[in-house]
Amino acid sequence: MIRQTAARRRAGAAVAAVAAVLLLTACTIDEHRYQGGDPTGPPPPPRVTATPSASIDPLANCPASGVRIRSTGGDAAMGLRALGVELINCGQRPYLLNGYPVLWVLNEQRKPIILSVVNGAKEITSGFDQPPQPVTLQRGERAVATVLWRNLVTDSDVVATAGAYLTVAPAAGQPAQEIDPDGPVDVGNTGRIGVSAWRAATT
Repeated sequence: MIRQTAARRRAGAAVAAVAAVLLLTACTIDEHRYQGGDPTGPPPPPRVTATPSASIDPLANCPASGVRIRSTGGDAAMGLRALGVELINCGQRPYLLNGYPVLWVLNEQRKPIILSVVNGAKEITSGFDQPPQPVTLQRGERAVATVLWRNLVTDSDVVATAGAYLTVAPAAGQPAQEIDPDGPVDVGNTGRIGVSAWRAATT
């Protein structure tokens, strides 16, 4: 009897251990899905705060990064979407840019949508493929870029994608800020979004 009771206890402990392993595995998978759902996709963006509207003084309440990013409005023609992005140096030191904005498109639940970001937008439209040039902004000076995508559905078997939120970072590894996308980021089933290089604002 004693031997049978001990065997039952050992069997119960083994079942409990297996259940714990399965539970841990399930949590790991769910967490990975929350972080993008695709092991080849980009990591989720950092937590961001909404950028004030254009009517607010861009130099007031400057973020710790020393820059403020906001949209300047969108335009749509024959399925092509173009959204202006503006970066203002609201800090006390010169700010150097040399490259492309880094974008994340988020769904209604603020989870990243896996898209291919095309630097220069060559696969989307022409006229935005000028290579990056160094831009140094003094306090109050601005740089601009354009985000582009097409609302295009070419395959009825592929679900069309529409993002609800857009975040932009000045460069890789720098803090992102949420901007107003001026409507849905309706990329259809193209799976891509483009962006031009930063350039100094002319006015």
